[in-house]
Amino acid sequence: MTTQMTRVRPAAPPAERRRRRTRTANVADVGRPGFLWAAPATLFFAAFAVVPLIMVGVLSFMSWNGIGDPEFAGLDNWRRVFDDPVMIKSIWLSLLLTGLGVAIQTPLSIALGVWAAGKQRNRAVLSAIYFVPLLLSATAVSVVWRALLDPNFGVPAEATWLFGDGNLFGEQASAIGVLAFVSTWQFTPFHTLIYQGAARAVPQVLYQAAEIDGAGRYRQFFHVTLPQLRNAIMTSMILMVVGGLTTFETVLILTQGGPGTDTTISAYYMYERAFKGFDFGAGAAIALVLVLAATLISLIMVRLSGYDKMRSTTEGL
Repeated sequence: MTTQMTRVRPAAPPAERRRRRTRTANVADVGRPGFLWAAPATLFFAAFAVVPLIMVGVLSFMSWNGIGDPEFAGLDNWRRVFDDPVMIKSIWLSLLLTGLGVAIQTPLSIALGVWAAGKQRNRAVLSAIYFVPLLLSATAVSVVWRALLDPNFGVPAEATWLFGDGNLFGEQASAIGVLAFVSTWQFTPFHTLIYQGAARAVPQVLYQAAEIDGAGRYRQFFHVTLPQLRNAIMTSMILMVVGGLTTFETVLILTQGGPGTDTTISAYYMYERAFKGFDFGAGAAIALVLVLAATLISLIMVRLSGYDKMRSTTEGL
């Protein structure tokens, strides 16, 4: 008969336990830089974002035509802005174009991003070609599409069977469609990159478990991939909202707010009031409205989606 002896380790004294906890806390603190690491970025942001925003806020209460000294005007600029029917219309047009961008670009970007994260043949080459619009400026893209869609010398003039009279900028519906199409063509690759990175970060063990349970490719996408992309989806949508509300170059080059004021969004109307009408006080008020609207919509999206409470896409695993 053999007797096995189990060796019991004596409990560490209180001082040793305290030293162990201290070492554990120090290890946990590694990689967490202090405030000084963030100071350069904070100063840069303050100089080029916070200070100009404060100056715009002050200018919105001033009357100034660009010459001489600004004069205090109180709430006169704000009253004139919100009593202007063109301003109210421009807000709705901005929201419409932003909504179209989110509705079109989100599913398209998710599909392309998940595809680009795979291992298909020639995937890298096709992805590189597709990301070319991302390398171009909004001005260059708008100039190219303006030439391509010119009613006299562009594609519509040669394909009247498809485009009718060829003047896509002559009616509000077609002009808004052109703006939505050009924005989608240019910015979808950017959001595709976001989803590509997020899709590659999904743990493979989730797909292996789903495959064991008999889930096919489509069920894996809707029940594994899509839930794991929720953080990326919210980030992308917030960027779309902010970008859509501040779109300017595309409207300036493609439609110039026309026909009439049918595509005059708020950012373009701000340019018209400030730099064409030399009413910088009203232009500053419109700019501040855009900042407040973008901030408010983003905060609402974050709160309703629960994005601010998400710690990781692998919560609960």
